[in-house]
Amino acid sequence: MPLSEYEQRVLDQLERDLGADPKLGRSMARAPHPRGRIVGGALGVIVGLGVVLVGVVAQIVPVGIAGFALMIAAAMWAIFTPRTRTAATKTRGAGQSPKKRAAKEPFMRRVEERLARRRESGDL
Repeated sequence: MPLSEYEQRVLDQLERDLGADPKLGRSMARAPHPRGRIVGGALGVIVGLGVVLVGVVAQIVPVGIAGFALMIAAAMWAIFTPRTRTAATKTRGAGQSPKKRAAKEPFMRRVEERLARRRESGDL
């Protein structure tokens, strides 16, 4: 079903506004979090939760506080990782099938490519 003229204008305006926002462009261009860091952070949160439970059962408040601090530190370590895209990351998908390579591309880039193909084929 084709878009109405109004919807097409709104879509074009949204695309222009998104392209003009440099902060959004930088955040969308970042590489994903390293998997090992996420796994390590999850394990740290689980260990911290265990320490909190030990502190609660033993009724030792400083142990519970230390466990909570460990949980927060592990989560922050996993989430707030500096994510940089290296040359190896960019060329890693060169030998993969197009479907696997497409799955690793950022979501917005895939959406933009689909939209461009639809425009070219006249479906939009």
